[in-house]
Amino acid sequence: MPFRDIIAWNSMIFAYCSNGMPDAARSLADAISGGNLRTGTILLSGYARAGRVRDARRVFDGMGVRNTVAWNAMVTCYVKNGDITLARRLFDAMPSRDVSSWNTMLTGYCHSQLMEEARNLFERMAERNLVSWTVMISGYVLIEQHGRAWDMFRTMLCEGMTPEQPNLVSVLSAVRHLGKPGILESIHGLVHKTGFERDVVVSTAILNVYTKDVNMLDTAVKFFEGMVVRNEYTWSTMIAALSQAGRIDDAFAVYQRDPLKSVPSRTAMLTGLARYGRINDAKVLFDQIPEPNVVSWNAMITGYMQNEMVDEAEELFNRMPFRNTISWAGMIAGYAHNGRSEQALVSLQALHRNGMLPSLSCLTSSFFACSNIEALETGKQVHSLAVKVGCQFNTYVCNALITLYAKCRNIGFVRQIFDRMAVKDTVSYNSFMTALVQNNLFDEARDVFDNMSSRDVVSWTTIISAYAQADQGNEAVEVFRSMMHERELPNPPILTILLGISGSLGAPKLGQQIHTVAIKLGMDSGIVVANALVSMYFKCGSADSLKVFDSMEERDIFTWNTVITGYAQHGLGREAISMYQLMVSAGVLPNEVTFVGLLHACSHSGLVDEGRQFFESMSSDYGLTPLLEHYACMVDLLGRAGDVQGAEQFIYDIPIEPDSVIWSALLGACKIHKNVEVGRRAAEKLFSIEPSNAGNYVMLSNIYSSQGMWDEVAKVRKLMKEQGVNKDPGCSWMQIKNKMHSFVTGDEEHEQTQDIYATLRELYTLLKAAGYVPDTDFVLHDIDEEQKESSLLYHSEKLAIAYGLLVTPKGMPIQIMKNLRICGDCHTFIKFVSSVTKREIDVRDGNRFHHFRNGSCSCGDFW
Repeated sequence: MPFRDIIAWNSMIFAYCSNGMPDAARSLADAISGGNLRTGTILLSGYARAGRVRDARRVFDGMGVRNTVAWNAMVTCYVKNGDITLARRLFDAMPSRDVSSWNTMLTGYCHSQLMEEARNLFERMAERNLVSWTVMISGYVLIEQHGRAWDMFRTMLCEGMTPEQPNLVSVLSAVRHLGKPGILESIHGLVHKTGFERDVVVSTAILNVYTKDVNMLDTAVKFFEGMVVRNEYTWSTMIAALSQAGRIDDAFAVYQRDPLKSVPSRTAMLTGLARYGRINDAKVLFDQIPEPNVVSWNAMITGYMQNEMVDEAEELFNRMPFRNTISWAGMIAGYAHNGRSEQALVSLQALHRNGMLPSLSCLTSSFFACSNIEALETGKQVHSLAVKVGCQFNTYVCNALITLYAKCRNIGFVRQIFDRMAVKDTVSYNSFMTALVQNNLFDEARDVFDNMSSRDVVSWTTIISAYAQADQGNEAVEVFRSMMHERELPNPPILTILLGISGSLGAPKLGQQIHTVAIKLGMDSGIVVANALVSMYFKCGSADSLKVFDSMEERDIFTWNTVITGYAQHGLGREAISMYQLMVSAGVLPNEVTFVGLLHACSHSGLVDEGRQFFESMSSDYGLTPLLEHYACMVDLLGRAGDVQGAEQFIYDIPIEPDSVIWSALLGACKIHKNVEVGRRAAEKLFSIEPSNAGNYVMLSNIYSSQGMWDEVAKVRKLMKEQGVNKDPGCSWMQIKNKMHSFVTGDEEHEQTQDIYATLRELYTLLKAAGYVPDTDFVLHDIDEEQKESSLLYHSEKLAIAYGLLVTPKGMPIQIMKNLRICGDCHTFIKFVSSVTKREIDVRDGNRFHHFRNGSCSCGDFW
């Protein structure tokens, strides 16, 4: 240029600043001795844009004359670079301010999520424009106070302000999360009234709100079809919404109508296809994109990871021409969720080495990876990285940290993070509550639950699960009742937990009530709930288990295993084998659990040859390596059938170190068959493995007492005393009219004790007349025969049966649960009761079910 005026110089300086070259711009400014006021402002803004705050401040301080624009530029510099304190200090020092000054400071507070300070500043503004209102609305949306954002918009309208596109788009972001269709309709009317109906940006924002709620998806489609103008984001929004709702074919129909087939539309479509397992179709679509952008690459990587195709995702990632933090986040999350947590952490290191700062997603996925492998020290390092990035107080990061430290059993760190959180959402409370539960702090978890200002279904699931985990089933049921009273609908996990509790307690009426709730909510057909129903009914001795099984449209390996195990628990070995054969013919491959169920079934039915065949089949036919559980089943099978020596030799021949379960199975067989020598050897092994288990001492004592070896019984009792071991008392319970009644041996605590004892004595006389002879071999004390008979009379299951006869109508079946194996005398006693009273009596003891009918038991006296 032969002649350059100040405008030309400033234009060139602005060009350098706009392209990230503020030092080159500074050289030009120095060449004209700093230029004019406009020159300084441009240079200041250039340094600010490059994040060089100190250089920007030097330019500002060196300006001989400053106008409001220059002051605003410096305040903006501090705001954009996150120094809200210096921004406010400079703002307060301004000799004069215009509405842009106020809006800049307002923006700083909102971006820093300091909405209280922003609101105070907003209220002080003498003049406000649409930008002021938009900044405040967006600020409330940022901190997820969507109701306040809507209130701010309404106030703006009341003050006579006519909305523009930015206001409408901001408030629609808030409305999208309010879940109130009436508000959306009112804004829709306002858009029509103000002439923005043909504005594609506003219309697409409205479409976004409609698509947020899956129940309004048809309304969204109708709105989409009525749109006068559509852009690429309109098409991609509709495709994405239909895909997320599982309406892939509808989404593809919209995609085919898209005249542009833009990259966003293609990306939305391939994302939907990948999410629902059509990964090959997604790959074809990806390959058709002429120049896929980084979003498309990221979507395809995520799709591979969602479909557990980690190697394919790696190959695609390595071919990417350009990667952003989302690319890395996709890989880190994919590794973490596909069991490759170490690789996830290696990827985080690689990202950091490449000079990139991790995103929130990268950090939270890395914390998840650390949780998976309980890598506490690595987790601490990632925590330090979060501090360097400046997001250590972010809610998502804090929630992930709580989960990590809880998994690593560091409850101190958990408390610190939770207490320091500036903003705690429901997820935060749920994470903290889960951490307390994982560390067995149930009472404190309940306090957190009770003090939550708002709860979601996860909150209820966590506390109900906590009580179930602590074997406090009744408390879990009470919480569920409170949940229903508060009109909070349960989810499938809650129903599954409660069905498990019903089965464990042997409470069929409770289980039926939960089943009814599942039916009303349409959740009974889901495979997880259906499996839980089958298990519950089996554990409660109800034939409804097979009704549920027969009605299931879909079955998985857990379904078949549940039925096989259920048959085993009822001693129905042949039926378990038939179910196994049906499963195999249906093309379902058995797993280790299947064979545990089969071996249990054979053991409880005396099917020794069949059990041996199944044990050999699991490795020869299916390539499954027997586990300790399978060896324990075989010991039980052989020993229960009377081959105690063969069972002992089997233990010595197994290729792995036998555990307490295996030796306990042998000891149990010795108790049944009164084998003192082998029983003593098995007990000695158990005393060294688990010296605090009272059951082992009791079984050995039973063996000695059955042979009249009272000196040896005394020695065992002395050993128990020395070890500080106490015998678990026998306990039986039953459900009568929605109330649980429990009894322990010699119980005198029940409110109807006198009536129960009178009924029992009357029944005892009646049974002796019918031929019942008490088997005093089951008394473990060296006392006279009369005392032995009296001792046997008040066993917990007998008390329960007497109470059942006392309070239920004649002919009504009685069902009893017992924590320990039923003794031989009680077994004989109940057979006589079923014959004399003409009652069906079902007893579930610690091993299996006994169904007593007309003087005989389903176990055939083999248990």
